[in-house]
Amino acid sequence: MEQAASVNADPAQRSDSNGRCSKWRNWTGFWLLGLCNNFAYVVMLSAAHDILKKQASANATSPTPSPLTVDVQLGTSSNSSSPYDCNPVSTAAVLLADILPTLLIKLAAPCVIHKLPYGFRVLFCALMAATSFLLVSFSSAMWMSILGVIFASISAGLGELSFLSLTVYFSRDVLGAWGSGTGGAGVAGAFLYSGLTQVGLSPQVTLQIMLVVPFALLVSYFFLLAPPPTLPQWREKQYAAVVSEERQQLMDDSEEEEQGESTPGNRSSGPLTPKEKLHVIRGLMRFVFPLGLVYFAEYFINQGLMELLYFPNVFLSHAEQYRWYQTLYQVGVLVSRSSLCCIKIRKLWALSLLQVVNALLLLLAVRFHFLPNPWTVFAIILYEGLLGGAAYVNTFYFISKESEDRHREFAMAAASVGDSLGIALAGLAAFPVHRYFCSL
Repeated sequence: MEQAASVNADPAQRSDSNGRCSKWRNWTGFWLLGLCNNFAYVVMLSAAHDILKKQASANATSPTPSPLTVDVQLGTSSNSSSPYDCNPVSTAAVLLADILPTLLIKLAAPCVIHKLPYGFRVLFCALMAATSFLLVSFSSAMWMSILGVIFASISAGLGELSFLSLTVYFSRDVLGAWGSGTGGAGVAGAFLYSGLTQVGLSPQVTLQIMLVVPFALLVSYFFLLAPPPTLPQWREKQYAAVVSEERQQLMDDSEEEEQGESTPGNRSSGPLTPKEKLHVIRGLMRFVFPLGLVYFAEYFINQGLMELLYFPNVFLSHAEQYRWYQTLYQVGVLVSRSSLCCIKIRKLWALSLLQVVNALLLLLAVRFHFLPNPWTVFAIILYEGLLGGAAYVNTFYFISKESEDRHREFAMAAASVGDSLGIALAGLAAFPVHRYFCSL
């Protein structure tokens, strides 16, 4: 009798159990997708630098070294008369190589990407990431290493806008998982690459080991996620009212109460017209501008000022100070990108203004040397990471929450251009600032 009772358990209980299992699988899957998608992007700058430095050493007898070879030799002083221990060219040079392909993809893709099913997008992203690791690992010339950096940028850029769009097919809490995973990529990438090379592995072998990351991306997407039947996996998206109905059912009950009832007018079939897309983009400006401003100030600090915040009479060398600045920044990003389950910040402009204040404070500190020690800078950099990560996850949370069902997928992809545009502009602005301070 007990066996029969077990077999004939309440279907509602079984459904509830399956729902919890799917929710956990999707949360974990999006966390791993965020980690794997940004991993190659985070690691590639360090790896390309190491390998290019080795190539530069091999060509040290050349009477006319390539400017690019000099650019990537971070941590080497070439201007001993400068109080800033400057490199010949700002680290923004490499940043631009890493961000411009991503920016171009994010500008162009939202208008046409819906024609490419998600399965093919994920396969392409994994292929680009694996190719980037292999190119930089086996590179015998500088152009191969830079091409590897570009492939990593393409993978990260296409992956970000695709996975952000993908979140509309799942409950809204996967946005927090995605944000936390992208924050984890910075910390995991920095520690794993540094740790493996520190124990004696060459950069080439370390990158070959990291080929497991694109494979993990595929496993997370194809085997861990529990997608709804309406997801356009291998065929172009089919527009129908039922798609919006099923998406709405995926929202948590509490979110449905906040969002209110959807009206039938929001669920019309057919692809978005150019006029509708323009209307959505105009509505996104209140999100994109604050996000872009946060990232402009953030990367202006990271690529224009960090290497100039040098304290010569402490126990840390210049390279060690810079490394700790970057590490603490990534820790701050990880913490704040994981905070969506605890706190939601609607005042995005406040985050932007606070980040601009950070940039101005550190710019004045570089010019007038009034900060007493690197510990003060460590605290400011950690705070900078917290602001940047909070701006990212809250921006996409409120876009998802406030967009109409019909517009949500396009809006999530189109808004992702904000951070990349801010980063690219920061890289351009960092050049004259670096040149000015190094000429003092």
